[in-house]
Amino acid sequence: MCTFALIMDNFRTIIPIKKEFHLSHADDIVSMGSCFADRIGNLLKQSGFYVEQNPFGVLYNPMSVVKALELLWYDIPFKEDDLFEYQGLYSSFMHHTSFSGSDKAAVLQRIRSVNHRASEALHDATCLMITFGTSWVYALAETGKIVANCHKLPDYHFVRRRLEVDEIVDYYTSFFETVFQEKPDLKVLMTVSPIRHFKDGAHENTLSKAVLHLAIDELGLRFPQIVYFPAYELLCDDLRDYRFYDEDMLHPNAVAVKYIWDAFSQFAFDKGTKDLILQLQNIHKAMQHRPLHPDDEAYVRFAQKNLAAIAVLQAQHPEIDLSQEQDFFKRILE
Repeated sequence: MCTFALIMDNFRTIIPIKKEFHLSHADDIVSMGSCFADRIGNLLKQSGFYVEQNPFGVLYNPMSVVKALELLWYDIPFKEDDLFEYQGLYSSFMHHTSFSGSDKAAVLQRIRSVNHRASEALHDATCLMITFGTSWVYALAETGKIVANCHKLPDYHFVRRRLEVDEIVDYYTSFFETVFQEKPDLKVLMTVSPIRHFKDGAHENTLSKAVLHLAIDELGLRFPQIVYFPAYELLCDDLRDYRFYDEDMLHPNAVAVKYIWDAFSQFAFDKGTKDLILQLQNIHKAMQHRPLHPDDEAYVRFAQKNLAAIAVLQAQHPEIDLSQEQDFFKRILE
């Protein structure tokens, strides 16, 4: 588990990050969980990492995450009966609304395709990242089955309750015991989303987050492969000022995300990986450059220079897929 001490200095609570975890571009990552997992996953992708990210869409509660992981681990195909129709849209209670659609066959085919790809990614993964958002869940009133998304169905279809610590721990223990038998060296990074769910109520949100922290702590004691990263503490304790939040005063703004990303870099990357990320970021910045005169000879040389840099990086790091970056600058020359 990740241990960290608190240092009071300059009217800030500084949380030193103890380095117990290591990622390199040779790692294949699967990231599951809340919208905070999406933001970190996107930053990893932009830094040249391979990330299979939220194949079910954003998932907030621990039970929906582990049930999704089980479906991927055993490559269980979705059936027509797993979909339901409401107001002309076919949806899955396991998936985000982004998977919904008016064509039942198309929805089912997309879910099956994404799940099969993600199943292969999970079995190939060297790192699994899981972010819990809330321990409050909605279960179908008829069956008691926990849903990942209510898809705006009327409230009477669901029963709302808070998960217990032991409930989460027992389910994940069963899953991890199976996975670690096949993949004993799989690295598992767990975090709690720092985004507060104030629609639950302030006190209820505190209780909800406490359940998540206690569950992760117990899992870390049971499995040495599991490491905790203090994203929650970095935003809620270190950056406890509204200037680090978006307009809703709940989600971290770009400054806060960068701060947490920098802390994550210190936590997970060695110097060589950081240097490589910097080179990749420079290439992506170059891709965002918009010249005043696209047909100018200087812009052609600019594209040639970046293609040469990409070629060198690709030769040095064949584990990184730079085909999209190459295609971007080739199109300029064409």
